[in-house]
Parts: sequence; structure tokens; C-alpha cells
Amino acid sequence: MIAMIGSAALVALATLAVGLGFAYVLRLLPTVRLQLAGLAFLAVLLPLGAVLLSGWVMFHMGEDVKILAVIAASALTAVVAALALARSIVGSIDRVRHASVQLAHGDLEVRVPEQGPAEVAELAASFNEMGHNLRRLFDTRRELVAWASHDLRTPLANMQAMLEAIEDDLGQPEEYVPVLREQVRVLTLLVDDLFELARIDAGALTLEMRRLPVAPVVSSSLRSIEAEARSRHVRLDADVDASITAHFAPDKLERVLMNLLTNALRHTPSDGAVAVRVEPRPNEVRVAVEDTGNGLDAEARERMFERFWRGDQSRSSRGAGLGLAIARGLVEAHGGRMWAEDREGGGARVCFTLPS
Repeated sequence: MIAMIGSAALVALATLAVGLGFAYVLRLLPTVRLQLAGLAFLAVLLPLGAVLLSGWVMFHMGEDVKILAVIAASALTAVVAALALARSIVGSIDRVRHASVQLAHGDLEVRVPEQGPAEVAELAASFNEMGHNLRRLFDTRRELVAWASHDLRTPLANMQAMLEAIEDDLGQPEEYVPVLREQVRVLTLLVDDLFELARIDAGALTLEMRRLPVAPVVSSSLRSIEAEARSRHVRLDADVDASITAHFAPDKLERVLMNLLTNALRHTPSDGAVAVRVEPRPNEVRVAVEDTGNGLDAEARERMFERFWRGDQSRSSRGAGLGLAIARGLVEAHGGRMWAEDREGGGARVCFTLPS
């Protein structure tokens, strides 16, 4: 009798060991889907094996207690395997959950180890990317507030000083009126730019798009900066066929080109060149504004389309740093895209597309 019980216990322990071994193997599978599928097979095959083994024991030993022992061991193994696997999966998910709670409480630096089954690792990677984007968004917002405050405060301070000078009879009104008018123009342009960005962000921008030739808009934009380019000894070129047409709003496209041309001219040295090149592509038209300046460094490539960002802080008086952000927003509102790259032979190229 003791030998029979010992044999049954040995069979039960062997079944338990096999089940735990399979449970460990399941934890090594790369995805949650495979782990759960493996657990399902384990839950079916282990009891089936136990029943077959129990039949063998019953055939050879004739003892019901042994059958019960083997069945109990197999059931216990399935439960232990399920608990072990569930703990592994829940542990991976809990790491993301704890990190999300920290992020919700304002810890923008929290990150999650990108490990575990493929689904959990992908979830962790997405969470980390979200945290990075949120951090960058908050940094950008702080910079935007700081730059906007600076750019609004400077002309207001100048206007206040001139008005006080007039009130104290330290200057004549006719002397300061032209300067005051210029300061008002600067403030108006800044407010208009901020309002335009707000409309772009809200998706409230209305475009009256028509299929039109691109060449007239390019010519008009180049004429607008011709005087400044001549004073800087910068050559202006255009490479656009009169037959190329696209769908666009003429006033918005001209503003995009003006912003890009002004930026290119600002970064082009004397005796350099700025060019606009238009090329038809399948289902779109590609427009490129090129310059022969110093090209783009790593920071410029990453941040040049951010609001209020200026690559050269010494040029802070030359605009609010919103031109490229507005240009990209307008292009995207047309259904196009905008990017920047280095130009072969030196200089930079900013490209955008329009629907053809």
C-alpha cells in the first residue's frame, strides 16, 4: 500500500514538474498572444496526459486513490502555471500603469523599460514617446510664452518711452509719430501671426483653393524682396515652367513663399543667391526655396519649424520667429508637407508640396 502511494506521489510530482517547466517556457514566448495560446494548449494537454497516465496507473495498480492523486496534481499544475504566467503579464502592464500615474501627477521625466512580450514592449515604447512629446510640448509652450512676452514688451516699451518724451516736452510729436506708426505695425504683424497660428491649430483656417498656374505667384513673391536682395547683393533666380498648375489659395501660397524667401535671404551672404524651383511630380507639385548660405546644423534641422525659435539669437530683432511655423501650417492646410534639407554644394533648401 505504501509503495502504491509512493508511486502515485511520484507520478503527481512528475506531472507538476512537467507543468511548471512548460509554464516557464511560456513566459519566454515573445508575445502575449502566443503566451495565452500556449497556456490554452497546456490547460488542455496536461489534464489529457494526466487522464492517460491515470488509466495506466488504474490498469496496473487498481487503486482509485492514485487516479485522484494524479488528477489533483495535474489540476494544481495548470493552476500554478496560469498564476505564474498571469503574474508575468500583469507585472509588465503594472510598470506602464505606475508610470502613467506618475506622468498624470506631473512627472514628465518618467520612462518605462521597453521589455517583456512584444505587445507590452510596444506599449512601453509608445508611452515613452508620449512622455517625450509632452515634455517637448511643455518646453515649447514655455519658450512661446517667453518669446511672445519679449516681442510684445519691446515695442510697447518703446512706444511708452516716446509718449512720455512727448508729454514731458522732450520731443516733438511729428518726430515720433513715424516711429510710433512703425511700432504699431510690428505689433500688428505679431498679433496677426499669433492669430493665424491659432486658426491653424484649431483647424479653422478657410482656404479658397483653385487650380492655378504657380509661376505668377512665384514671380510676385520674388518682386516683393527684389529691393532688399539688391541692397544685399544677392541674386534671385526662378526655375518654374509657366504650364505648371496646382490647387492652392493664391494669397496663402504667396505668404508661404514670402516667409521662406525672407528667411533664405536673411541667411544668404553677399554675392550669394536665392532661388525658387518648381517641379511637377505625380499627384503633386514640389516647390523648393534654396539659398547659398551656411546650410543647416543639427539643431536647425530639428527645430527650425518651431514657433519663436531662432537659429541666430543675434537676429532676434529681425522677426518673431513665427514665419516658418506659419508657412508649414499653411502648406499642411493645403494637404501638402514641408521639410528642410542641405543643398548640394552648400546652403539650405526648404521644400513643400501642393496638390496638383
